[in-house]
Amino acid sequence: MKTQLKKGTLDMCVLAVLARGDSYAYELVSTLAETMEISEGTIYPLMRRLQAEAWVSTYLVESSSGPPRKYYSLTGTGRRSLLEMEDEWRSFVDEVNGVLGQSGIKMNPGENP
Repeated sequence: MKTQLKKGTLDMCVLAVLARGDSYAYELVSTLAETMEISEGTIYPLMRRLQAEAWVSTYLVESSSGPPRKYYSLTGTGRRSLLEMEDEWRSFVDEVNGVLGQSGIKMNPGENP
């Protein structure tokens, strides 16, 4: 279940990181890995798709330690999409929390969680 939830929110998380500033793929993975499990193998196809959606643009920056790095930048379309995703996420979380708050599930004495 956690994997499916992550798939559904990864676009939003990447866009949120880019809203803080431009970044290259490895740096994105490192930032996201601070709070969630993610691999480099996941990020590259995702970034290609976000670029195809015109949510991000790219540019190259020379690197002193190797080939130029491809940086990703949030576009205006990406910023608007992120705001919509954030609104939808908050609404969804509120709905789920509402249901969970009404579940009434209680543990019986001696029952293991």
